Amino acid sequence: MTKVIHVHLIHGRKNYYFGSISAIYTVLTEDEVGIKKSSLLHAGLADGGVILNKKAMIRQGELIRGPRTEKEKK
Repeated sequence: MTKVIHVHLIHGRKNYYFGSISAIYTVLTEDEVGIKKSSLLHAGLADGGVILNKKAMIRQGELIRGPRTEKEKK
């Protein structure tokens, strides 16, 4: 399975999905997210874990994929 980090900006009501914590900060600023990259990296965000602040809700989960078909394997 693939790790996915969901960032929901509370005031803008926008949702973003990233493959890593570092990727968040290539699109959004620390001010928009409400937490510094270093703090988020050390927050221990685990599967199902949630970080909530005044600006954003950040959660990590797993991307569920269906089985590959024979056509996709080629």
